[in-house]
Amino acid sequence: MHMRGSVSGYIWILLAALLWSLLGVLSKFCLQAGVAPLETAFWRAALGCALFFLHAGLTGALRVRPLHALAFMAFGVWGVGVFFGAMQYSIKLSGGATAVVLLYTAPVWVAVFSRLLFRERITGRKATAILAALAGTALVCLSGGSLPGEPSAAGIACGLLAGLCYATHYPFYRWWQPRYGTAAIYAFMLLGGILALTPWVPLPPHYNPTTWGWLSALGLLTCYLAYICYGQGLQKISLVRAAVTCHLEPVLGTLWVWLFWDETFPPTGWLGGALVLAAVALLSTDSSRE
Repeated sequence: MHMRGSVSGYIWILLAALLWSLLGVLSKFCLQAGVAPLETAFWRAALGCALFFLHAGLTGALRVRPLHALAFMAFGVWGVGVFFGAMQYSIKLSGGATAVVLLYTAPVWVAVFSRLLFRERITGRKATAILAALAGTALVCLSGGSLPGEPSAAGIACGLLAGLCYATHYPFYRWWQPRYGTAAIYAFMLLGGILALTPWVPLPPHYNPTTWGWLSALGLLTCYLAYICYGQGLQKISLVRAAVTCHLEPVLGTLWVWLFWDETFPPTGWLGGALVLAAVALLSTDSSRE
């Protein structure tokens, strides 16, 4: 039963990684349509938030203590507002492929948080997987990125900031998971992010139907459905395993922006992507106890 649960946990996390891998390519369509980075971040959060509130309302999961709801919203200022905004600027300045790989400095932070807060053991295999993933990320940065021209220091900084923000989701969600469902936690968390991003968004919006289509896909696929899958996966496997298994995302994300936007890495960048994929394989075959 435990093995079956672990397998299903990996499947949920891989589905989340697949959905999150669409972030770069969908964001580039929105940015090309003239939507500013913080506007794109806002509508991704807003559409996802609406779906989570609908989900929580229909399933009777909206009974959240007011102080806890405020805690979720407060975390959302950082975990959604800063995270989503930094990610969009990284995509704009450094390219979708570079941004999504830089995001995956997160497992180092997750390993530290999970060890300090939840006493999760870092096995030799887990440590090796994390180091391989980090080496792959470093190679991508040193390769010059996925856009032609000089690498953007601001874009790299935003990508690394997004990784730190992303890492804090794991322990925060794990802490509250026994009390509330995914829909309720993320509904209020995203609401906090929306409030933080609102001052930078012109309202009412004036987008054409195609642009609304890209923004809707961004909110539905990379926010609502991705976090639902992620929440299901974290119920069955550890924080560090989930974080490193999600390293499939930058490999897929790189593939999508190469296919749709002709972004590509030099050979060292592709070697970095291969190391990231190797880290996923290494972690997935770890049979140590949780």
